[in-house]
Amino acid sequence: MTSVTKDQARSSISPRSVHDLLLAFNGLVVLLLSGFMCLTQYKIELSMSARTFLASVPALPMPIETQLGGTILSYLLLLGLGWFYRRIDERDPNLRYMVFALEIVACIVLMLSINLSYDGVVLLVVADLMHRYEGRNQEIILLVAMLGLFFVANYNLALFQLSVVPFESYANYYAGNVRANLLAIRNVFVSLNIIFFVLYMVMLVKDKHEETKRIAELNKRLGEANEQLRAYAIESERLAETRERNRLAREIHDTLGHALTGIAAGIDACLVTIDAAPDFTKKQLTRIRETALRGITDVRRSVKKLRPDDLEKLPLPEAIDKLATEFTESSGMTVRVYAPQWPQHLREDQEEVIYRIVQEGITNANRHGHAKHVMIVIGMGDTHLTISMSDDGVGCEDIQPGFGLRHMRERLELLHGKLWYWNDGGFVLKAILPLNQEDFHDKDNDRG
Repeated sequence: MTSVTKDQARSSISPRSVHDLLLAFNGLVVLLLSGFMCLTQYKIELSMSARTFLASVPALPMPIETQLGGTILSYLLLLGLGWFYRRIDERDPNLRYMVFALEIVACIVLMLSINLSYDGVVLLVVADLMHRYEGRNQEIILLVAMLGLFFVANYNLALFQLSVVPFESYANYYAGNVRANLLAIRNVFVSLNIIFFVLYMVMLVKDKHEETKRIAELNKRLGEANEQLRAYAIESERLAETRERNRLAREIHDTLGHALTGIAAGIDACLVTIDAAPDFTKKQLTRIRETALRGITDVRRSVKKLRPDDLEKLPLPEAIDKLATEFTESSGMTVRVYAPQWPQHLREDQEEVIYRIVQEGITNANRHGHAKHVMIVIGMGDTHLTISMSDDGVGCEDIQPGFGLRHMRERLELLHGKLWYWNDGGFVLKAILPLNQEDFHDKDNDRG
């Protein structure tokens, strides 16, 4: 509660509020002085003592309407120029200097309209200049502006250059006590104006100091944030390196593991047929050689962060059909693919995940399940693509996820997919992969 009260007190006494008070006070003073001189001039005219008054002043006084109207208009102009000056973009210094020069002119016109009887309005111009004070370059401008304004405003100097009716001449029309009170009131106005100006400068300096402290605190926090970001960047780099190592491990496992499994299965077949069917064995060895060469190509492309060779050359359905056909020919395990419908706009990362899952499922069925037949069904749902693989191998009662299953799950999770597997007389694997939104539209159009 106390802190809120203090914050409210600090916010209520701000440079802006003191500046507004300074503007209001000076406006009141110039109106009172102008009104006093107009009223005195009107009394002089009514009392038929104008000749005596004119004989005691160095110049003809302005008409009442001209003096009062000039005072109001020049003060409003000074307010408008000051308001505009404080809101000019700092990136446009030429416009700011031009407006400030016009503000000085308006200030001089205002002082002339009240016969140089009050020079406190000079402090309004100085306050505006200090509000936009920017350092060494404006020290000269500030000094020249203050000297110039006070030179014009100084009654003793300006009296010899400008023909005006001094305030004292109007005050001399009244009796001694009244005259003394009028001069005292004007001096009080000058003193109060100086007090308000000093208060404004104190609040302005305090505000600048607090702003400097806030900037220093923000810079400190920014430095701490930069340190945290730097540490986060280092950690992110480490995580990226770990992910990249895992990716390469998956790629090498999928490519080398698949190729070596096919080679091993083909060699086993050759050992059986080498004596009984030499010609078949030679053809089998040729297929094994081709499988080994494709495995080498896939390893090289994996290291270079490229997709499998078949996906580079063929559409995904054809690449999967070729994968199944070649594995059937090289290993003797029959692999069949049933995919009645394919999405039209799969991304490259989605295609690669689908290809790798089929590849790893075939490899596992041969390596671990010793299966003779593998059935792969790929279908489209309303929002996803489903891959189901089943084999007639030995299965597994207590399934312990190995490298291949873990990496299939990791690949799917990167694309918000899911993986299930279980034993059902053989091994059954099911993967679900979310589709792109445009795939839904294509599928709907196909149905239509």
